Amino acid sequence: MLASKARPQIQKVLDPVSQWAARSSISPDVVTIIGTVGVAGAALGFFTRGVFFLGTIVITLFVFSDLMDGVIARARGMSSKWGAFLDSTSDRVGDAAIFGSLVIWYAGDGDSTPLVVAALICLVAGSITSYVKARAESLGFTCNVGFAERGERLLTLLVAAGLYGLGVPYLLPAALWFLVGATSLTVVQRVIHVYRQWDRAGDPPGPRGSRGPSGSSGSGGPGGSPAPGAPLPGGGPMSAGGPTVAMTGRGVPRRP
Repeated sequence: MLASKARPQIQKVLDPVSQWAARSSISPDVVTIIGTVGVAGAALGFFTRGVFFLGTIVITLFVFSDLMDGVIARARGMSSKWGAFLDSTSDRVGDAAIFGSLVIWYAGDGDSTPLVVAALICLVAGSITSYVKARAESLGFTCNVGFAERGERLLTLLVAAGLYGLGVPYLLPAALWFLVGATSLTVVQRVIHVYRQWDRAGDPPGPRGSRGPSGSSGSGGPGGSPAPGAPLPGGGPMSAGGPTVAMTGRGVPRRP
């Protein structure tokens, strides 16, 4: 949550550059893509070779584009669900490149099997953390909780990697193990948070084998959809010709 609270102050610093970019012909989507390619390229180019200080500097510069693209989009009135989707997807690519690069380093010249495991857990748990939030919000729940959100995880890792590259011993390994615990805790916190919302809402369980509106394993019609004539979540019956009520996920504004 700390990084989220610091975001407005960081945006104030970047506003002059972002406003200039907004007056140019630069597309916010292009800024997002450049930032993602830069983060992934720097991580794979530096971290895999154990060049942590310079790699951290380059990654940090490209990470700032994650703040600039939103300012550009809002200044031009180009906010969209597509932009939010691209932004979130790019974040996952960048995170995977950073932690994947550490896996490669410790599996090779870094020569530490325990740290390979730690970096891999961070990578997987970070993806689960993001998925839990996205899935919860698509079902109408809120999920803005957790000890270590993406900003905190990234800040912790980059600070540790930069100082480790300057010769501070044990800092990067300690940061990885800390993130293993912090990210796992965040997953648990989010699952509990969503469960409590569901429990308070009094949402009854579906038929045996049903796992929600996706219909991936529900009973009734093909693919888990209700049989013709069965009541839908919206209250109306389904006709033999197909559903009469469409269920949609909740929209996300572009890069708030």
